[in-house]
Amino acid sequence: MAENNTPNVLKPQLHPRNRHNNGYDFVALISAHPPLKAFVKNNQHQNLSIDFANSDAVKTLNLALLKHHYHIQHWDIPEGYLCPPIPGRVDYLHYLADLLKHTNGNKIPRPGKVRVLDIGTGASCIYPILGQRSYQWQFVASDIDPVSIKFANDTLSQNSGLAENIECRLQGDASHTFQDIIKANEYFDLTLCNPPFHASMDDATIGTQQKWHNLNKHKSKNIANSNDAKLNFGGQNAELWCDGGELKFVGKMIAESKHYQTQVLWFTCLLSKKDNIRPLKLALKKADVAEVKVVKMAQGQKISRFIAWSFKNAEQQALWVNNRF
Repeated sequence: MAENNTPNVLKPQLHPRNRHNNGYDFVALISAHPPLKAFVKNNQHQNLSIDFANSDAVKTLNLALLKHHYHIQHWDIPEGYLCPPIPGRVDYLHYLADLLKHTNGNKIPRPGKVRVLDIGTGASCIYPILGQRSYQWQFVASDIDPVSIKFANDTLSQNSGLAENIECRLQGDASHTFQDIIKANEYFDLTLCNPPFHASMDDATIGTQQKWHNLNKHKSKNIANSNDAKLNFGGQNAELWCDGGELKFVGKMIAESKHYQTQVLWFTCLLSKKDNIRPLKLALKKADVAEVKVVKMAQGQKISRFIAWSFKNAEQQALWVNNRF
């Protein structure tokens, strides 16, 4: 391996509190997780990097990041499931902390005071893990897939401090988001969700083709049937697509959230498509929400965003934070 220790710089403009703003320090990451060394080589710019089209390399990098930055010693996902990019995932959490900060008189709530519901946690359980380690939040993590729940619970049981602060719940009815997950007399300061944004399997396949194109791996004309494409970018059907895509998914979430308006301060959901903002705002208006925010998260060339809504006006929000934080 070359002796170039310059961190592999990520796209700029991650959240200011994001500890990955300076890129991947591969020397430190290899020290934290030596198996990563087998995947690290000089890239075309003579900086240390990995082949991001190699699923084993990406998963090994994730474990190294979790060990080095978040004190997670054991983490795994089953073959073919989504392997989340940690810098982008933790960015959402930092912006959610800012949302609570603005609601709480410009102060981030004290550690241990915030309770969060993660919709569709996946086998990685990545948002609860990162949120617990970054802010000491408590989580309920839900998913419709029993395999995801099993792997998530395995991770929680093997790492100090996780199982006491994160509870996984299986959603038995895929047509519901909050029903049977939010219990009577149970309260959450935030809900978060990274929804399936494709409207069909064909759309998901096109997305995979684009990823391969971006990584200069589009050598096969029949990439849709490539095992490598399926493994490297992963994702079960429920992780990648649903009928109607994210617009319908979030629309249903909004309609259902109305029934839990007294139990949640802020409902939030990532949005991949800017065109969906306007119709979702109309849906929120029809649902009589008191406040709506669309928060941009700039990550270099890519602009991601989440939509947040609360059924509580400013006075009711103040009462909520006074009672809980």
